Amino acid sequence: MKRQCGILLPVSSLPSAYGIGAFSKEAREFVDMLQETGQHLWQILPLGPTGYGDSPYQSFSTFAGNPYFIDLEELTGEGLLTKEECESYDWGDCADTVSYDKIYRGRFAILRKAYSRYSFRNDSAFAAFWDKNRMWLKDYALYMAVKDSMGSLCWSDWDDGLRLRDEKALADAEKRLEDAIRFYVFVQYIFRRQWLDLKRYANDRGVQIIGDIPIYVSFDSVDVWANPELFQLDGNRIPTSVSGCPPDAFSADGQLWGNPLYAWEYHKKTGYRWWIDRMKAQFELFDIVRIDHFRGFDAYYSIPYGEATAVNGHWEKGVGIDLFTHIRKELGDAPIIAEDLGYVTDSVRQLLEDTGYPGMKVLQFAFDSREEGCYMPYKYPCNCAVYTGTHDNDTITGWYGSLCEKDKKTAELYLQNAHRPVEEIRWDYICCALSSVADTCIIPAQDYLGLDSRARINTPAVPSGNWQWRMEKGAFTVTLQKKMRSLAEVYGRC
Repeated sequence: MKRQCGILLPVSSLPSAYGIGAFSKEAREFVDMLQETGQHLWQILPLGPTGYGDSPYQSFSTFAGNPYFIDLEELTGEGLLTKEECESYDWGDCADTVSYDKIYRGRFAILRKAYSRYSFRNDSAFAAFWDKNRMWLKDYALYMAVKDSMGSLCWSDWDDGLRLRDEKALADAEKRLEDAIRFYVFVQYIFRRQWLDLKRYANDRGVQIIGDIPIYVSFDSVDVWANPELFQLDGNRIPTSVSGCPPDAFSADGQLWGNPLYAWEYHKKTGYRWWIDRMKAQFELFDIVRIDHFRGFDAYYSIPYGEATAVNGHWEKGVGIDLFTHIRKELGDAPIIAEDLGYVTDSVRQLLEDTGYPGMKVLQFAFDSREEGCYMPYKYPCNCAVYTGTHDNDTITGWYGSLCEKDKKTAELYLQNAHRPVEEIRWDYICCALSSVADTCIIPAQDYLGLDSRARINTPAVPSGNWQWRMEKGAFTVTLQKKMRSLAEVYGRC
């Protein structure tokens, strides 16, 4: 693989009108900036529709897209909305923060206006979209329509007929909620059309999109409701065990994620059909796919359902190489990045080697004495992706300010930057990552911009205040772009 570099920036963090980043002109301007600065990669977070907590890793569907990212200005240009209508909603007061409660109240209302004006007659593209995606789209649209009619209740709290997917109850719901179901199909059609247009724009300019697929799905999702046999559920379709990670130096109670765990023996009997369909869908949307929590395929942490923390969990053997052998048979040598962070054992390292996928190296971890692992740059293999930090890390500026004296001295000795002004310290870490032997280097936008902890995307195990940061319009100045281009060139990544 050639040496290349790129930027990590969630779609939600783009500057754009109406409260949240979208597939808008600002997204295309960001792509133009990537091209200008010699960046060939744009890494984003999962694009699925989010629910309570707004985490892109807890989605209502592993196949569907987030309606929040639909560009309302494009719909205005098509005559489906007016500018006055779009501006009549309260999208939030802060340009650097997403107000999800206001987005939720306004976005679906305005999209329903666009839906009411859309002409489906003789729209062959819409018909083709429905035919191609019927496998997941029919259940998803019904799920969301029922969920709306139930006041957003989780499917496990629905009436037994719908909860257990009784055929008559489903048929009755499809008839009763026909218009609402059609609305959700329309939303997914617009989402997919706009996203693929943006992806094509990026690809035409030499920029590839790195997508992100969570290993687990949310319990409150169509995936679990429509396919209960794929998960570790009891006879009443309640999880027997859920996901998380064990206590460590960062969290005394561990992390209780709460996702249902996979019934891997059943998946194996089907030839891993659901997983293969899931990966196929990802490669229709992205050029490269990062698989989150890769170590969970080797062994996963299982926590009894109902526990308040992750303390009483235990490790279970995962599916291993068999899944990836089946994926390779159907998809060939698809470009995948394995997020192999966390508690990494020899068997995890062996699984990574057997797949041949590049793993991840996080530069911040190299200088954190609490972190176990081979994160020092001199230990990197070429076949890996290096990051100064990920969406789960603080920004370099914020992280450096919080380092204990021992770790700070180690970092200063390694980088020989003891007398560097704090506001410039990020460049040493950016250059360290860019100069490494790693084939792929990804820098979060906040680190190029020199932002502090207020621009952090997510703090693991903290339930609120995450996923909200947005970039200011024009943040990547001409001077900054020139420096980024020069660094990409001097380190052989341009």
